[in-house]
Amino acid sequence: MNFNKFFIFKIFFILVISPLFYNVPKANTAEEIKITYSIFSRTIKVNSLKNFAKEGKSTRQLRRILKATGSPDKEIRTVLNKDFEVPITIASKLVYSEIGNVFLTRLSSIIYPPRATDKRTGMLALRSSVVQGINIGNGKINLVKFFEGYPTKTVILDVNALSKVMNKVESISELLTFFTNSPLEKIKTN
Repeated sequence: MNFNKFFIFKIFFILVISPLFYNVPKANTAEEIKITYSIFSRTIKVNSLKNFAKEGKSTRQLRRILKATGSPDKEIRTVLNKDFEVPITIASKLVYSEIGNVFLTRLSSIIYPPRATDKRTGMLALRSSVVQGINIGNGKINLVKFFEGYPTKTVILDVNALSKVMNKVESISELLTFFTNSPLEKIKTN
């Protein structure tokens, strides 16, 4: 009788404790992008953005948001699909470098997780998103893979903060060229 109680206790213990070891929860990835502009906001699904980037098909909500940009669909798709080939080791060095920290800190006021109380949280999420996005893309990253690699379910994209930054730089392509070419060459030689 004692043996049966001990045996039942062991089985119960194994059944209770095993999910903790074998049922490891999947890491979060972004499912939606919440675009905020002043007091207004719209949410789009990352999958609908991915589908638009690949096939050009969009949901009604995404269509309204894209129409507000004033850019042709082909141009938007080109931006979404623009791949940057970066070895993960170099990307890791870049996002942990001084210039990477400055860039991510500034970017964290534009793209950040919900309920982020400081820029450091946003910076860490961006760092994770870059590395995970490159991992998803097998050494390449684009905007869709960046959002797919974001570590929270929702990503906030603050249009007001983006406008302030865009007023300071002539074009986003110049900014991307600077940050993808110049620092990478220095890191490759180190």
